[in-house]
Amino acid sequence: MEAEAEEVETGDAAETSVPLEGQDWNPVERVILERRSVRKYKDQQVPEALVRRILEAGRFAPSAGNSQPWKFIVIRDQALIDRIERDIRRFCRVIAPMLDTRQSPLGRRIPWLIFQLFVRLKRNDLGPMPHTAIVGIATGLFTAFHGAPTLIFILKDKRGASRPEVDVGCCGQNMVLAAHSLGLGTCWVGFVEPLNYYGPIWKRRLGVKWPYEFCEVIALGYPVGHPDGMIPRETQEIDWYEDGVKRTVY
Repeated sequence: MEAEAEEVETGDAAETSVPLEGQDWNPVERVILERRSVRKYKDQQVPEALVRRILEAGRFAPSAGNSQPWKFIVIRDQALIDRIERDIRRFCRVIAPMLDTRQSPLGRRIPWLIFQLFVRLKRNDLGPMPHTAIVGIATGLFTAFHGAPTLIFILKDKRGASRPEVDVGCCGQNMVLAAHSLGLGTCWVGFVEPLNYYGPIWKRRLGVKWPYEFCEVIALGYPVGHPDGMIPRETQEIDWYEDGVKRTVY
């Protein structure tokens, strides 16, 4: 008869990343642990050869049934980037009064009720962080792409097996890690989704056809300063089952 699982708590929650077993982090681990999101870029374009290497890293990401439910669009035309930024800002200006009820011309009650409805319909899109970002873009506090000279659009193939949005995330992670290993900075930007609300306008401009839709963007460029490096990050409890025993590790 198998022993019943019992909970054993081991170790203390640590806030910094410490190598296990007394060994140094290997180069791959260091790329993962030292990568940070970059929100300020130099006025220097990324060589095309490096962009192609990053795209190739994304192409080799795992996906359900190897369906590869993605397509890439690279934009390095500053005038086109500015037009995209403009339309995203317009979208945020429409939404912001419903989120920032303190400054809404409609008063507080009506925007609050509208916001509560939107949160229930688009719970993930209007969490605390997207909420703050929408208001920040609308007020000009920052831009959606942070001045990056290259944008990599990742389109999602809606026909993808299982959950294609998860596969897109795997693909993007490969690319941001590859970029970091090449001395470049990236920022994962979800504010391309508003372009889906412009109907066929932006899809036609960028040649996006069914079954593809805008999903994510990777802002890419040379970072200003040295934003990368291991920083303290809160750990989480991990339930570990082994030999009929459950223990908690960090």
